[in-house]
Parts: sequence; structure tokens; C-alpha cells
Amino acid sequence: MTIYRLQAGSYDIPFKSRRITGIYDYLKRVIDVFLALFGLIISAPMWVIISILIKLESGGPIFFHKICYSKKGRTFRQWKFRSMVHNAEKDSGPILASQKDNRITRVGWFLRKTAMDELPQLINILAGDMSFVGPRPQRVVLVDSDYADRIPHYHSRHIVRPGLTGLAQVYGRYNTPPKNKLKYDLLYVKKYNLFLDLKLILMSFLITFRAKWQERGKKR
Repeated sequence: MTIYRLQAGSYDIPFKSRRITGIYDYLKRVIDVFLALFGLIISAPMWVIISILIKLESGGPIFFHKICYSKKGRTFRQWKFRSMVHNAEKDSGPILASQKDNRITRVGWFLRKTAMDELPQLINILAGDMSFVGPRPQRVVLVDSDYADRIPHYHSRHIVRPGLTGLAQVYGRYNTPPKNKLKYDLLYVKKYNLFLDLKLILMSFLITFRAKWQERGKKR
């Protein structure tokens, strides 16, 4: 069993993971930067349209951010287009959105179905806080107050950069519990390779095109 010392502490993982170095890590970063720049260029008109629609429907800020864990326990601001009413967590505190969450606006439902609310994370990818493929970022407050204590090996998912998409998002269901999503995340940490990354990116584009990110069943 391998022990990793992360910024947030020491965590054991239930398998021997390869070191994420060398040509794979370099190529993965090159692909991330290229796709993020390309995505920002072609999506620029959508940023304007989405911003206007958010303002027209509900006013308030256009963007929403969460403090999440990145690689090796670092933290960063994960940016998204706001898909809920302003101050949606004022009364409830930080909680996961449900599929029929009445806090989500009409524009927000469309953004979530097409994953367009995630477009600002292209900037997170350029900054090196995220990758295109990896475990989805999780909020520090939820990890520290719940997941890390309740789910064994949870911090092991932070050995790699969090991703815009991942195994859990492509193969799991919308309402897959965090404990089950962790199985996908640990499998990715164990099996990561360039072919798998490219496959997940292509499958994610297909799901986006079909607007099925919010589906409970198969998205593919």
C-alpha cells in the first residue's frame, strides 16, 4: 500500500498507484491548455448570450464560485455561470443540488443540461487548478465536514488534478452517491492514461451535444 503526503494530510490509498510524471503528465497538460484556449475562443459569443440571459431572468451576479480541493490538497476557486437564484444557499447552507431543485432558474436548467454552466472552468484549466479529465472538484466544506470522515480513502482522489469531466460523470448517474462516485475516481487514479482521457473527452462532447448531463439513467 502506498502512502501519499498531501498538503491536507496523509492518506492511504487501496492500491499501488503509478507516479503521475513523465511524458503522460506533459502531454496531458499540453492537451488541457490547447483545448481550454480553443474552447474559450469558440465559446466567446455564448459567454455574452449566457450573461445577458442570466441578468434578464434573475439579476444578481453572473458567476458563482466554490472553494474546492485541487491536486495534493491545494484549494482553488471553481467558477461557474450562476444557474440558481441569487443567494440560493443563504438559508440551507452548502448542499448538493437535487435533480428537481426549485432553486434552479429556467436558464440554469438549460445550462446544466448542456453543461454550459461549466464554461468558466476553462479558465481554471488554464490556471492549472483543473484538467479536462479527472475526479470532479468537490467543495472543501463538504469534504471536511462530511465526506472525508464518512467515506474511507476519500482524499485519495486528490492525488490528481480535478477534471471538467471524468469516469463518474460519463458512466455514473446524475444522482450517484459520493461514496459510489469515489469508486470511479479511484479507478481513474489507478488506470489513468492518454487514451482513456481522450475517450472520456469525446464521450463528454457527445453527452453535451445530446443535452443529457442531467439524465438519471444512461447518458451515452
